[in-house]
Amino acid sequence: MAVEIQTIETERDRLGEGPLWDPRDQVLYWVDSNGCRIRRLDPKTGEVVNWLVAEQIGSMALREAGGAVIALKSGFHFFDFESGTATPIVNPEPGEDRTRFNDGKVDRQGRFLTGSMDMPGLNDSRGSLYRLDTDLSISKLRENIGVSNGPCFSPDGGTFYFADSPRRMIWAYDYDVATGEVSNMRTFIDLEPLDAFPDGATVDSEGCLWSALVTKGQVGRFSPEGALMHTVDVPADHPSSVMFGGPDLDVLFVTSIWEWRQVKTENPADGCLYAIHGLEVTGLPEPRFAG
Repeated sequence: MAVEIQTIETERDRLGEGPLWDPRDQVLYWVDSNGCRIRRLDPKTGEVVNWLVAEQIGSMALREAGGAVIALKSGFHFFDFESGTATPIVNPEPGEDRTRFNDGKVDRQGRFLTGSMDMPGLNDSRGSLYRLDTDLSISKLRENIGVSNGPCFSPDGGTFYFADSPRRMIWAYDYDVATGEVSNMRTFIDLEPLDAFPDGATVDSEGCLWSALVTKGQVGRFSPEGALMHTVDVPADHPSSVMFGGPDLDVLFVTSIWEWRQVKTENPADGCLYAIHGLEVTGLPEPRFAG
């Protein structure tokens, strides 16, 4: 592979997360969690548009009905891009000041799954995993999570992947596409032997999982059986999440972190947005939230 890594010209993120390619408009969305903003890149023009939100933002998904659903510190909200306003849906953890919501993805049936995290990040396991159904009802799928990260689905939607960063674990679950229930939790990847922590993740068209190895300065590709196939070094010390985009879904966009647990890193490459070309693999289009 002749891999080329492009640094996107834009203001650095304090804590970049959740790249999301929109195949309809051919633009990339992502969030700056600590900067409390949603960002959008038009790769054709290089234009970047920002929307401020009132709280830390963990993730977002586009809606079939227009706009987006976003996970803020206070729970789920609808977001209108034209007015820049967020409308509350539900807060599954009311009165809990020690957690905030983090990474999230939409399943093939249009439900939004996202998890919360312990605010200190590495000390406790107060977080949980939730599913927001299309009728806007909420279900708790798992508790005792330190930092919810890397939710994504196999190409057929029947396997759900989910990571807890402090535990250095990525699990696989059987996913009931009819009900959205998870079962048969098992270890998919134990990153302890690699001395790595998992962050955001995506699955390519061949069923392989790509994970941002947030403390290694690398992105790793793992087989459907959980074996490490190869890694790609990135300029940032702390890559945070990945998503395939571009007209042919063959460009891997990578976000990164500049402000790490309230400590600003000294590497000027941290906090930048990257586009990796030449990986010789394509991604899958992300579904929209159907609620």
